Amino acid sequence: MMGTKGTEIVGVNVQELLQLLNKALADEWLAYYQYWIGAKVAKGRMRGIIQGELEEHAQDELRHADMLVERIIQLGGTPLLEPKAWYEQTNCGYDVPSDPNTLKLVQQNIQGEQCAIEVYKKILDFVKDKDVVTYHMALEILEDEVEHEEDLEAILEDMTTPLPS
Repeated sequence: MMGTKGTEIVGVNVQELLQLLNKALADEWLAYYQYWIGAKVAKGRMRGIIQGELEEHAQDELRHADMLVERIIQLGGTPLLEPKAWYEQTNCGYDVPSDPNTLKLVQQNIQGEQCAIEVYKKILDFVKDKDVVTYHMALEILEDEVEHEEDLEAILEDMTTPLPS
């Protein structure tokens, strides 16, 4: 539970903010699993590089989930307690890595990152100039998501650019 002064400075509807944060939490857990399992099943071109990138991104998503849970609790809320709630609350869904081809995995995860960027932009817009603590947390996560998209798009470019003859 957040302290009295910490509560006073939150200039937004806290219940609405908690809903946004829990939906983002659902996304982070699903993204974590999508990256983690994708790294395990990956097959094809640049597999080692892609596995390493997916594992690194999975750890970032887990760290984001931790940040969100801490903030939800600070705001007096309850984080999503059951995995089934992740599917009910998600903004971005879960793209099953049923095709383990590395190219397909990279493309799927780019789409996930693009959705995450939109989610955190929405949170930033909601709390801007009203809740500086949540703003800074969401900004830090957004910076990671933008970096993830860049990393994956660079890998996709490497995979799809023909080698010179």
